[in-house]
Amino acid sequence: MEQDLVVNEIFGPTVQGEGRSLGRRCAFLRLGGCNLSCTWCDTPYTWDWTGAAESGIAHDPRKELHRRPVGDVLAELLAFDTELIVISGGEPLGQQERLIPLVAALTGHGKEIEIETNGTHAAHPELIAAGVRFNVSPKLSHSGDPLQRRIVPDALTSLSALPESTFKFVCQNTGDLEEVAQLVATFDLSSVWIMPIGRSADDVTKHMSELADAVVERGWNLTTRLHTLLWDDKRGV
Repeated sequence: MEQDLVVNEIFGPTVQGEGRSLGRRCAFLRLGGCNLSCTWCDTPYTWDWTGAAESGIAHDPRKELHRRPVGDVLAELLAFDTELIVISGGEPLGQQERLIPLVAALTGHGKEIEIETNGTHAAHPELIAAGVRFNVSPKLSHSGDPLQRRIVPDALTSLSALPESTFKFVCQNTGDLEEVAQLVATFDLSSVWIMPIGRSADDVTKHMSELADAVVERGWNLTTRLHTLLWDDKRGV
């Protein structure tokens, strides 16, 4: 029996704002709940009910989280008529068994699927078999969570073994790149992307300019936050 998904928002058509599919037309499914509590999180309304993040806002789960049948979510996503569906959060792999029927139906309609994850959960074999691409964003020490909570070796090892996985690190400055390098070496990560921290266009541009040369020198990829450059912190775009 299918279980409902805990959904924060569904929107589109829009563009993928980060990583390898930057600029691609897509639809977004944002799920609720997260097992981490990054202080600089740009979607605290999916998990922060106490005001723990930098914003200091205690969001109301009664307003932010909605139980939605898989069939309803499927119909809403298909109505956007996009080739790419991005499933984000929160931490979507916290609901991955409930995602299996949705992913199966979407791929049955010929959709490409990317799941944004913090890398603390190994992916379910059925999601892997369905051809889901995983955009993995392990969190660095500046996120505020302790190492043992944000870095789960078995999960990162399994995700790094998938040929379509990419690894995206949020960085404040060039000093963060050494921490990234240690994780890249430890887990033999490939397809590495560095993304500037920032919830406003000015912040993103500032940090991206500081990072760009050093990222290129290390042989990694640089991604902006296109949605932030276009719309700042506006939701549903």
